[in-house]
Amino acid sequence: MEITAFLDRRLTRRFETYDSDQDGFIERSDFEQAGSRTVAEFGLSADDLRAKRLHEHLLGVWDRLSAVTDTNDDDRISLTEYKTAFAHRLLERPESFDDTYLPFLDTLMAVADHDGDGHLGVDEYVRWSVALVNIPPSAARAAHARLDHDGDGLISTDDLLAAIRAFYFSEDPDGPGAWLFGPLD
Repeated sequence: MEITAFLDRRLTRRFETYDSDQDGFIERSDFEQAGSRTVAEFGLSADDLRAKRLHEHLLGVWDRLSAVTDTNDDDRISLTEYKTAFAHRLLERPESFDDTYLPFLDTLMAVADHDGDGHLGVDEYVRWSVALVNIPPSAARAAHARLDHDGDGLISTDDLLAAIRAFYFSEDPDGPGAWLFGPLD
């Protein structure tokens, strides 16, 4: 897979959002911290089934990501390792990508969809984005506005999946995927 300049910027941005403690590496603890922040943001106890499922999914993402990217087996992923894994086809095609992300998004929706309407309003979207992905509230609001295609103030799991897919596979700098994790430097 060719890493274009635009994809390189997106991968760098995504790496930064994974790196909760901003130490320049992605580690299991970054996923644990993100899960804990999100569970706390939505007032869930550690034994709440939704909290447990979120933590399980996050650690599953860590396990899959580290298995493919941590080439020197130091239990952490550098930016170089992360980008190299993408160059070597970490993401084969959008359809296989969906198989991994859809169950995670369903779990995230169970936590973040506080009113249970099956969609995320702007406040719900901002809360999970700040807690889980560590992006500023203003960037989360801008992302929500871009994902809200029909202007009803709500986004669905399908909208999120399409945006995540576009983040990795689309070269459209104005598309919703390009803004998913905040502005690109």
